Amino acid sequence: MASSRTKHVEPSAKKQPDRTGSTLAKALAPEDIRRGDIVTPLDEIAELPSFFWCADATVLPYDQPVRIRFVPSGGGVPLKVKRVCLPFVLLKHPKGERRTVDVRKYRLAQLGKAYARAAWKACKRAHAKPDSRL
Repeated sequence: MASSRTKHVEPSAKKQPDRTGSTLAKALAPEDIRRGDIVTPLDEIAELPSFFWCADATVLPYDQPVRIRFVPSGGGVPLKVKRVCLPFVLLKHPKGERRTVDVRKYRLAQLGKAYARAAWKACKRAHAKPDSRL
């Protein structure tokens, strides 16, 4: 006679952990930035007056700013969040330098823990050695 009881079925293959070491940087909203996070700039916003384009006044008002989003040259460099006072964030570079960024102009991304740790150590080592090419 058939049983009406449900059977527990074991999966045939257990889920293997990701061995590629790949992670994704997570874009952060300004209110999600916390002290101690390791972040990097994803993109920067520049505002330029519309008259730089010599456009027709019917397309854009003469005095309206145009926002342009671009990838900053320092993207991927790990920066440690020291303090947050929105819209400003105090960041520490692996060299020890500190700078303040305005999150209205920069979008920050949180780096994965393993990547952040490795990148921080690599940047610190690279800046600790004197440049022998000079």
